Amino acid sequence: MTTGLCDSLPFVITTTDTLPDDIDALKAALLAERSARLESEARAAGAEAMVAHLKLLIAKMKHDRFGASSERGRKLLDQLEMQLEDLETTAAEADAAVEPQTTPVRSATRGKPMRGPLPAHLPRERVVLPSPSSCPCCGGRLSKLGESVTETLEVVPRRWKVIQTVREKWSCRTCEAITQPPAPFHPIARGRAGPNLLATILESKFAQHLPLNRQSESFAREGIDLDVSTLADWVGACSTVLAPLVTLLREHVMQADRLHGDDTTVPVLAKGKTTTGRLWTYVRDDRPFGGSDPPAALFFYSPDRTATHPQRHLAGWRGILQADAYAGFGGLYDPARKPGPVVEAGCWAHGRRKFFELAEVGKAPLAVEAIRRIDAIFTAERTINGLPAEQRLAARQEAIAPLVSDLEAWMRTARSKLSRHAAVANAMDYMLKRWDSFARFLTDGRICLSNNAAERALRGVALGRKAWLFAASDRGGERAAAIYSLIVTARLNDVDPRAWLADVLARIADHPVKNLYELLPWAWKSEGAAAIAAE
Repeated sequence: MTTGLCDSLPFVITTTDTLPDDIDALKAALLAERSARLESEARAAGAEAMVAHLKLLIAKMKHDRFGASSERGRKLLDQLEMQLEDLETTAAEADAAVEPQTTPVRSATRGKPMRGPLPAHLPRERVVLPSPSSCPCCGGRLSKLGESVTETLEVVPRRWKVIQTVREKWSCRTCEAITQPPAPFHPIARGRAGPNLLATILESKFAQHLPLNRQSESFAREGIDLDVSTLADWVGACSTVLAPLVTLLREHVMQADRLHGDDTTVPVLAKGKTTTGRLWTYVRDDRPFGGSDPPAALFFYSPDRTATHPQRHLAGWRGILQADAYAGFGGLYDPARKPGPVVEAGCWAHGRRKFFELAEVGKAPLAVEAIRRIDAIFTAERTINGLPAEQRLAARQEAIAPLVSDLEAWMRTARSKLSRHAAVANAMDYMLKRWDSFARFLTDGRICLSNNAAERALRGVALGRKAWLFAASDRGGERAAAIYSLIVTARLNDVDPRAWLADVLARIADHPVKNLYELLPWAWKSEGAAAIAAE
């Protein structure tokens, strides 16, 4: 077999009609093109360096689990990611302007991550491009040698449909009795919304933070008129349907021996103004000490932040509460409390945060030293995450207890030399006045070093405030707390909230009350895994 000129010809042949015939003009054009390319490569190199720098900053903020988690820190992370997105878009735009679409060789100026194959579970649609009937070089007959396949990820716009459920009527020729199947179940009585649509609305509102007015506008652009009042009716009805699961979730969370507790603000509409309500969360997560019980999060709403609310939430519960130093929790730690006092466990992330702010802004040497010592404790703690409580306790007594003891001694010595008005002294007092609660993790392997589990559960609420701005009423806050409980618990168990809600709404009316626990996220996930294994 011989190879000729036609073997090296590309399928797309470019013409040179626009090129000048003059040699000097060609040289000038070549020099201009080289100059433009060098300038583009210089810009790309600068963008590449900035992209690498921003990626490093973002990676540090994402992986430093014990760093500042205040809303200011989250805004900084959002800003960095937006800046990174803009730089990479600009660099891609410059590459596209310099490189012709027909050029087969990609520029090596910008280093990009290797692209993996597209997901194998996605359906494939085969599009075969028309081939020439004869050789474009000599007109000879062609024979197929093979094919090259280029895969492109595409999305199909959301499809709407109306399901018609037909109930045929039958009459008996003997007794003339009329027989007809019973009416199908709808998640909402006399409603016309299917479970998948309802789950989409709930997940969009409470997980994607899209208020109902924006969802209504989106549906209208797709040719479906659903006004806000209709969507609100559906959300309220779903809240009632799902209430039994929230009750089961509450029972599961309150059976824990250890809880994470925290709260955040929620602006609430009032007459002519907005007031500040609170969303409280209590998270059960036994995974850090090797517990087998599934994680879950329970949310409550209150119109204010008085101490009566956590006491009401945890009435009848006793165990270990990991929380910040909010004074409203003080009544729970009262030795005279019935059925018994709650054990306080301090959050080292909160303690570290006070020093971090001083080290970041004021470059205070004592704050920097405190952070160095606390970080050493966190580093040692990371190595035992997920181990059984007994092993964690043994490792802490051996490796971490000396670090904690040295930190306390150093902090008390340094504090004695500071004025009571010094900012670093206030940061030290925050920990020293509650030292027993901060050191309690050295005597119980179930206690975590921080309260980050509760802060992560509240992160969605903080993000949602930017989108929906405020809750419409106190009742709306209570409803949001119930749905947040379900969605956050699903996420904690690695369950898709939308798929789970759709299946639950379709089945809950016919499900036996005594077996409702089978619809909780972790049981639902196990049922799905068992069904897949049986196929």
